[in-house]
Amino acid sequence: MPHLALYTFGVLKSPLTDPGPLTRELYERGEAVYRKISQHPGYLAHAEAAEGDRGALFDADWGAWGEFAVPTWYGKGRTVETTALAATLSLWTDLHPPFDAIYSGLHREALNRRYDWFERTGHPNYVLWWVGDDVIPTWQEGVSRLERLRDHGSAPDAFTFHHPFAPEGTATRTNGIGPKSDA
Repeated sequence: MPHLALYTFGVLKSPLTDPGPLTRELYERGEAVYRKISQHPGYLAHAEAAEGDRGALFDADWGAWGEFAVPTWYGKGRTVETTALAATLSLWTDLHPPFDAIYSGLHREALNRRYDWFERTGHPNYVLWWVGDDVIPTWQEGVSRLERLRDHGSAPDAFTFHHPFAPEGTATRTNGIGPKSDA
């Protein structure tokens, strides 16, 4: 049974090490959101650095998730002191669990405040794709698929909740996810 990979990427207004209240609040909310999402039905796993150091994204050991990578449009720092991004890579059982986890509860509340923390880049901030049940997606794969989504739009190998595809590659709409039919 295939699993759904989800890569998210956002450019922060301030570096992760900024001691200001907005960055502290982002961390606090982020930690609470991760705790809640990791208990959500259908959640399987997410990339975690072995060391767990804040801001050490580029130098961290990500194990099977591969070397940390970012889209070509990210132009801010890459050191612990200058990194200004938030990225996640996770695995789910299918389309509904991440949709529900993202667009309800604590994460929905955080989304409502996203422009307090994140820049508006004009680029997609997430991408979905199907993987085999024994496959762990890599950061580089997430970046490649996000860039493909930006360049070519939704397709079976890089799509969004608004234009989803089934594991076999057909466009789909399932219980409120996907474009409405004209019927």
